[in-house]
This record gives sequence, structure tokens and C-alpha cells, in this order.
Amino acid sequence: MFKTRLISGVILLAIVIAVSILGGDILLAFTLGISLIGMFELYRAVKVQKSIMALLCYIMAVIYYADLKWNFIPDSYLLIMILLVFLMIAYVIHYPKYTAKDLAFAFLGMFYVAGMLSYLYQIRMMKNGVYLIFMTLICAWASDVFAYCVGSLLGKHKMAPILSPKKSIEGAIGGVIGSALVGGIYFYVFRKPMGLETREIVVLIIICAIAAIISMVGDLCASAIKRNYDVKDFGKLIPGHGGILDRFDSVIIIAPIIFYLARYFV
Repeated sequence: MFKTRLISGVILLAIVIAVSILGGDILLAFTLGISLIGMFELYRAVKVQKSIMALLCYIMAVIYYADLKWNFIPDSYLLIMILLVFLMIAYVIHYPKYTAKDLAFAFLGMFYVAGMLSYLYQIRMMKNGVYLIFMTLICAWASDVFAYCVGSLLGKHKMAPILSPKKSIEGAIGGVIGSALVGGIYFYVFRKPMGLETREIVVLIIICAIAAIISMVGDLCASAIKRNYDVKDFGKLIPGHGGILDRFDSVIIIAPIIFYLARYFV
């Protein structure tokens, strides 16, 4: 099991690094692809994967990503309104086949998965985007590793005893510090190619710490959904890791946070 998990993890990491470096249309297509898979995993977990509502959200996800490339929609909020209206039409026409909960989860899937993952592409398109996208991955995965190690060694106080009994406050603190530490080393090493001054490095370290805190929310949120619907993993696409949502649950929530914090403060 460990060998399978290690091999699949290395392959996944290599793919993510490659598409992140290449950027452009390749990263856009990759992000759209994992978004659609992630949406399907969520919809399957909540049992709306075969509904017309899920289909509408898949179509809207494709339109949304196309708009990121060609900017043919003047107001992105228009997409939200159009999708909601069509979901409500489907809900009314097919009533009582679908419930209000089905509508809500379909709507959530589009923006929780496709919308938030799209910020990986948007981060890559920023100044120093190739470095910032790796910062996003570092924040998520360094936080996980340090939280696990510190929690295993020092964890005594449960952070969410009912939702995730193994997670501790000590582990969470370790994850935040670890993310900031690894981020600080990363930005110090690449300070010259990124053109960073000391103030900007400090700001980015703070952003890493904030992102680490938020990443834990993403992890726990995904766990809560799985517990609500008695699902062990969202999928089996990545051997030893589960599905896209199991592996990217932290990245999903911190990508938009890093995008906006880096955009306005760096």
C-alpha cells in the first residue's frame, strides 16, 4: 500500500510540476480536466451525478474556463445568475424528482471545485506566476506534512474530535509554522529571479501561514461531506490517495486566497 501510494504520489507530483511550468493552454486544459473529475466525484458522493443539474454545471464549467481564455463574457457574475436560473428551471420542471438539497449541491460543485481550482491557472498568469503556483502547492502539502508529524509527536488537544479525531491543535500549529518556514526558505532561494525585496518576502511568508490555516478548513470541509454521506474516499483515480478531491481538497480552498492576497499585497 505504501509503495503504491508513493509511486502514484510521485507521478502526480511530476505531472502537476510539468503542467505548472508549461502553463498557458496546457495548464488551463489540465485544470478544467481535474475540475470536471472533481465535480463528478462530489456529485457521486451526494448522489446527483446522473442528474440534469450536474450536466448543466459541467457545461457551465467548460464555458467558465473558455471565458478565462477568451474573455467573451463581460461580467463573470452573469455566469452565476445564468447557472442558478437554469438549475431552478430544471428543479421546477422535474419536481419532485430533485430536492432543494440536490440543487444546492449542484450549484456548490461548480464553484467549490471548478471555480476555486481555476485560480491555479489564474495564479500562473500573474507576475511571477510560475513561482506563486508552486507556493500554493507548498502551502497545502507542507502544511499537511508538518501537521501530521507534529500532531503525531506532540498532539494532545483535539481540534475537531467528532469530525477528525486524529487532528490536533498542536498539529495545526505545526502545519502553520511549517508552511511559513518552508515558504520562507523557498522565497529566499528564489528572491532574485522573482525580484523580491525583504518586505515582500515577509508578506509572502505571512500569506503562507494564512493559507496553511485555510487549507485545514478545506481538508475538514471535505471530510465533513464524506462523513455526511458515509463515503471513505471521493474516488479511486489516484491509487493510495483516493480521488481528485481527496488529494486537492486543501489546494482547492487556498488557491483563490493566495491569488487575491498576492495580487493586492505583493
